[in-house]
Amino acid sequence: MRTLKNILVTGGAGFIGSNFIRYLFTQTDFRGTIVNLDRLTYAGNPDNLKDVDAKFGGSRYFFVKGDICDHDAVKSVFEKYSIDTVAHFAAESHVDRSIFGPKDFIQTNIVGTFTLLEAARGAWQGRDDALFHHISTDEVYGSLGDSGYFYENTPYDPRSPYSASKASSDHLLMAYHHTYGLPVTLSNCSNNYGPYQFPEKLIPLMIQNMKEGKALPVYGDGRNIRDWLYVDDHNSAVWAIMKGGANGETYNIGGENEWENIKLVNALCEKMARFTEKDDGYYKKLITYVKDRPGHDRRYAINCDRLKKELGWRQSFNFDEGLDTTIRWYLDNDEWIARVKSGEYRNWIEKNYGDR
Repeated sequence: MRTLKNILVTGGAGFIGSNFIRYLFTQTDFRGTIVNLDRLTYAGNPDNLKDVDAKFGGSRYFFVKGDICDHDAVKSVFEKYSIDTVAHFAAESHVDRSIFGPKDFIQTNIVGTFTLLEAARGAWQGRDDALFHHISTDEVYGSLGDSGYFYENTPYDPRSPYSASKASSDHLLMAYHHTYGLPVTLSNCSNNYGPYQFPEKLIPLMIQNMKEGKALPVYGDGRNIRDWLYVDDHNSAVWAIMKGGANGETYNIGGENEWENIKLVNALCEKMARFTEKDDGYYKKLITYVKDRPGHDRRYAINCDRLKKELGWRQSFNFDEGLDTTIRWYLDNDEWIARVKSGEYRNWIEKNYGDR
């Protein structure tokens, strides 16, 4: 088992990254330091970690506003905080955005990963007690038919600018391991859901639109299938890999929880009806089928047997309780939602974090 002391978490103000930081401080025996490097783009929100900052800020938790593509800034973080571990969450991650604006995805996901790898290579210089863990996606594998699963040795077949950029970063990671001996691990996960997710992704978008009585847009025939994984289960898997995963190896993280999009939306309508004491028909009538997006992968499903057998990991949340927790969080946090969606929030970011 590795001893990890000074962890650089990239994208730690985002959805999964902020939950990962909170998970380490509240649910593990980690006693080291975490440095959160985040550029605070539209999905990065320092409010996500107000509780962590209040308790650990300045002693074991440090926030640095910076761009992972900025070599000097990244190098400075490695030197100042004696970084021995990287948990690389930072990424542009929304497929629709990548279709209409791929440039940012190439820059952040490929150039940013390259910049981090170069900084780690320069800082560690042959150390075998360091680790660069890269968080990736099942979308690099392409699309499945009605049966079968993605395995760690499934050939890559990305179909969108987003998945192509993540596939590129995965290959860069392994190239640095094989060429320079950089100690690395890689994880590819299925769709995450849970608190603090920016309301552009399917589950929070549907919850928010139901709250506002807006249309619930469903692509195509709604029968695209995704494997859903609660964010804390994902982060417990990432931590298990970072602590005990084999150097240079890949681990798939799945929820083993496949849902057709339309069935998931209907289930959300039924749950929202119970939470709000409305008839589920009130919400279901908002379902609106829209033109399918280009290159829409039909089905994702992950086999995570390796992770279970080698590291003893298991999911802790079933989908029913995970959805209940998620819906309740979005119903209870109107202020957070309004803030992250508003122009005032961007102005506040610039005022309070612009000079960091």
